[in-house]
Amino acid sequence: MAPRTAGHTKNAHHLVARDVVLLLQTDPQRGLTHVEASRRRERYGPNSLPLVRTAGPLLRVLRQLHHPLVYVLLVAGVVTLAFGQLVDASVILGVVLLNTVVGFVQESKAEAALDALRAMMRTHARVLRDGRERTVPSEAVVPGDVVLVEAGDKVPADLRLIQRAGLRVDESALTGESVPVVKDDVALPATIPVADRRNMLYSGTLVATGSGAGVVVATGADTELGEIHRLVGAADRLATPLTRKLARFSRVLTVIILVLAAVTFAIGVARGKGAVEWFTAAVA
Repeated sequence: MAPRTAGHTKNAHHLVARDVVLLLQTDPQRGLTHVEASRRRERYGPNSLPLVRTAGPLLRVLRQLHHPLVYVLLVAGVVTLAFGQLVDASVILGVVLLNTVVGFVQESKAEAALDALRAMMRTHARVLRDGRERTVPSEAVVPGDVVLVEAGDKVPADLRLIQRAGLRVDESALTGESVPVVKDDVALPATIPVADRRNMLYSGTLVATGSGAGVVVATGADTELGEIHRLVGAADRLATPLTRKLARFSRVLTVIILVLAAVTFAIGVARGKGAVEWFTAAVA
């Protein structure tokens, strides 16, 4: 029978290994049965990060133009071009184009970061199934699997160590720690940060030396790497007090610019000056 939820053991670092094994209803010597592993995969899904639906190139370009100040520049550029002021129109539209390109590139880099995180999870894993060691794609790993690791392996999921021998793991991709971390299987305080959880192996990290075995306690989006993936994917939707104030300021600034430009143009025309000349001055 599958455990009620994988989330029960995500913070398994403060439990002794025996309790983790019991909680996940697995066998540290034989692992899961093939039938039970299939049931858990149906219940928890594949061990992979969710594919984030992203906008197409055209929509991403249009999003860069969706700003009040850009609207003002576009209208000014088109009207200036209609008046035959090619140099002024080229400068105005060039500014809009540069802003669009920069924004498009930045958004594309954020999407590339999400793809890189998904790629970090893809590997092969050595697991115990029915008492025998088997090599399976990382997507097939499920909570409760007993995973075997050795030097050079990429960790396929979040594991609670139950055995280790001279185990050191490169966790720089997750924690920024430049030196491989020495691992052991001793229970730790519940409040200890991720970087200090010596009895855990995290998805996407690399085994530098030694070997060990661990029980899978979190897969896919429930892993620490999955949490980073979620935060990166939500970054463009995050509204802070500063960004809200900047948005309000840009709207107010747009209104002020339009009013000043209209007043400038009206005064110039009222004095009998050429409409083209004063429209250029208003745009400036």
